[in-house]
Amino acid sequence: MSDHGRFVWHELLTNDADAAIAFYSAVVGWTPEDMDGPHGRYTVMKVGDRGVGGIMQVSPETIDGGARPAWFGYIAVDDVDAWSRKAEAAGGKVHMGPMDIPGIGRFSMVTDPQGAMVVLFKPLPMQAPPPVPMDTPGAVCWNELHADDWEKAFGFYADLFGWTRTEAFPMGPQGTYQLFAAAAEAGGETLGGMYNREAGAPHAFWLFYITVEHIDRGLERVKRHGGEVLGEPMEVPGGAYVVECRDPQGAHFAISGYRKEQQA
Repeated sequence: MSDHGRFVWHELLTNDADAAIAFYSAVVGWTPEDMDGPHGRYTVMKVGDRGVGGIMQVSPETIDGGARPAWFGYIAVDDVDAWSRKAEAAGGKVHMGPMDIPGIGRFSMVTDPQGAMVVLFKPLPMQAPPPVPMDTPGAVCWNELHADDWEKAFGFYADLFGWTRTEAFPMGPQGTYQLFAAAAEAGGETLGGMYNREAGAPHAFWLFYITVEHIDRGLERVKRHGGEVLGEPMEVPGGAYVVECRDPQGAHFAISGYRKEQQA
C-alpha cells in the first residue's frame, strides 16, 4: 500500500522549544526524546515507544522575519521534487526545499494557493512501527484545514494526493464541514475535514487535534500549564468533544476526548 497523500508526521516549530516540550508533555502525556538534527537539537515526542511528532527551535532571525510558532503536517509523496513542481503548477508556492534530511528522508515546505502550509515528505526506506491508534491518548487524531474557500482548496489537494470527499455536515452561516479521505491505494481512511475559516482568523491554516483521555481534564491541564482555551468543548459525531487551544508560545492546536475514560 502506498502512503502517498497520508499525514505521516506532525511538527511544531517554536521560539522556545524547552517550554513547548514541557507544556505538551504535561498536557497530552508525550515523552520527549532528543536527537541531533541538521539544524541542531530535534525532539521527538512519543506515545510509549512510538514517535507521533517533533518539536524544534527556530532561529531568532526567523522570528524577527515574522515567523510565529506553528504546527505543520507532513504529507507523504512518492517524489518530493516532482510533487513540489506540481504544487507550484497548481497555484501553490515552495518556501523551502526540496532538500534532504540526512538519514531520514527528503522534504519541501509548500503553501497551498490560499496560504496554508504543509510539508511534502518522502522518508527513506526503513522499518517503521505501526502508527499509534487514533483513539490512544497522545495520538494526533485529526487534520483540519481552515480555508478561504474549502471547495477550491479541496480541488488542489485532491489533484495532488487523490483525496476524496466523504461525509459533509452543515455548519449554519459557516457553510459546510467536508470530511476527506486518502486515496484507495493509500488505504482510503478518513484523514480529516475542511471548512471556511472564521472571519477573525488572519489566514488559511491547518489545525491538528490530539487525543486526550478525558476532555475536561485535558482542558484543565492546558490552562494550568499556561495555555489558552479558545472556546467551549463541542460534541462531534461519535460522542467525542473537541476544542481549539493555544500553547504558551502562541501555536494553535486542538484536543479531542470523551467525557468518559480512555485508556492509553
